[in-house]
Parts: sequence; C-alpha cells; structure tokens
Amino acid sequence: MSKIRIAVVSYGNIGKYSVEAVQAASDMELAGVVRRSVSAGTTSGELTNVKVVSEISDLGKVDVAILCSPTRSIPEVAKNIMSKGICTVDSFDIHGNEMLKLRKLLDETGKKYNSKAIISAGWDPGSDSVVRTLLKAMAPKGLTYTNFGPGMSMGHSVVAKSKVGVKDALSMTIPKGTGVHRRMVYVELESGASIEKVTKDIKSDSYFVNDETYVIPVPSVDDLKDMGHGVLMEHKGVSGKTQNQLFEFRMKINNPALTAQILVSCARAVLKQQPGAYTMPEIPPVDYLPGDKEALLKVLV
Repeated sequence: MSKIRIAVVSYGNIGKYSVEAVQAASDMELAGVVRRSVSAGTTSGELTNVKVVSEISDLGKVDVAILCSPTRSIPEVAKNIMSKGICTVDSFDIHGNEMLKLRKLLDETGKKYNSKAIISAGWDPGSDSVVRTLLKAMAPKGLTYTNFGPGMSMGHSVVAKSKVGVKDALSMTIPKGTGVHRRMVYVELESGASIEKVTKDIKSDSYFVNDETYVIPVPSVDDLKDMGHGVLMEHKGVSGKTQNQLFEFRMKINNPALTAQILVSCARAVLKQQPGAYTMPEIPPVDYLPGDKEALLKVLV
C-alpha cells in the first residue's frame, strides 16, 4: 500500500514536531517542508535530509498539507492549498464564531475543488472537543468546566510577540477554576519600546480581551520558556434521570508535541472523508488510527 505523502507548511515549534510525528508514522512519508525562507531550512540540522521549498507545488504529489502557520493566516493558506486539490489539516485555535466561519469557508472550498479539511485539529479545540462531546453524551444535562494550565499558550504567545515593540513573548495560562483563567504575558521589549503601549495593544487583542491579563517586562523571555501545559475537564450532570454523575479528564503534556501528533492523526483521517471541511468531533475516532478497521475494532471495542 502506498504511503500518505505529507507536506508540513511552516516550520516553528509545531512544524518541527509535526515533521518528527510524520517520520514516526508507518503509513506516511514526508514530502517536504514549505517555508518562506528556504535557505534557513537547508542549514537547519534536523532538516538536512528533508526537501525544503517555498511553494508546495515544488514537492510533487502531496496528499495532505499540515498547516503549522499562525492561526490568523490559516484561512488564506488553507484556501490556497485546497484550491490545488490538496487536503489540509490545521490547528486554528479561535473558538466560537471564527471557527465556524473557517469551517464554512473551507467547506465551500473543498466541495468546489474536490479537497477536504479538518480544522482546529489541536488539543483544544480539537481532541478536548471530542472529549467534551463524549461527556455530553454520557450526561446530557449539566455543566462542563475546562481548566487549562498552568502552561504556555502557543497561540497567545505568537499574538503577543506580533505586537509592535515586542522582541519576544511568553503567554502563560493560569487556571483559576470553573473554566476561568488568568493570562500572564511576559514580554521582552525592543529598544525604546513603551511597556504602556505594548500592554494596551496586548490587552485589547481579541485573544486576551476576555481574560484577566497581566503584561510583565522581562530581560529574557527565552529564560522562562517551558513547553509544558495541561488541562482538567470536569463534567457534572444527569444521565437519564439520575443526578450527580461526575466525570474528570486530566492530562499534562508537551504542548507542540501533542498538537503535532493530533495533526498527523487528522492527516490520516481527512483522506477518509467526503469533500468539505470538518471539526474533530465530526470524525469517527477510528479514522484517526492506522491499520485495518476491523482489526482495530477487535482491540478497541
């Protein structure tokens, strides 16, 4: 059986771990990495034997593109690649209406160009969304609280770093309980930058505007970075007419490594869908796994 040819688009933290996860998958092969600066890729030690290009069309046949670009660039990048008939998976991490708008956009694109997409394929949104769906099925009435951290939020850190005057940034998510969080944003400022203006710009961004946010200047962000993160989900509800059903799901993780592994699993699953766009709860869980479905069910059921 021919292997699934994967392109990794953008090579930051998630891109690096995505390359490793593809290389570890027995049913996949890495077609190459797409990044803006090809020369940078050719000098990177871990990419020595990997084809690095600036255009995905230079990689030849590609079945699925794993998009590791910043969230706000995903709609344009995904639409462009899907228009070439290539499937995509991404870790778009803005919940709510923005995610639904992306799903609609890529669903229309996929049906037009006979391609497919799984969006928001990280761990939250993503695999946690699947767990929340199962908890709701187990106790339809009730409340679910999702508590993140303490840990580094990659999406929030990228947004903070993008602000004028910020050389580097680290956004830590601190859980306060019952799904309420505090954002501790550590910033390394460019020479002459105003901490007051940087603070205002970060706090007014939609990524931060709904959370208690503190912006703290530091001499070196690199000295503070730790890729660890975690989640605790609690669901208390009613099964049928029986009250007080309580479920917990907890994990402690390396953030980009888990995100990359989920993206790679979704790269396998996306090929099994009809043209259009999907979120992870819409996909049969067995589709994420390699191997024969009947053999898998004998072990899993």
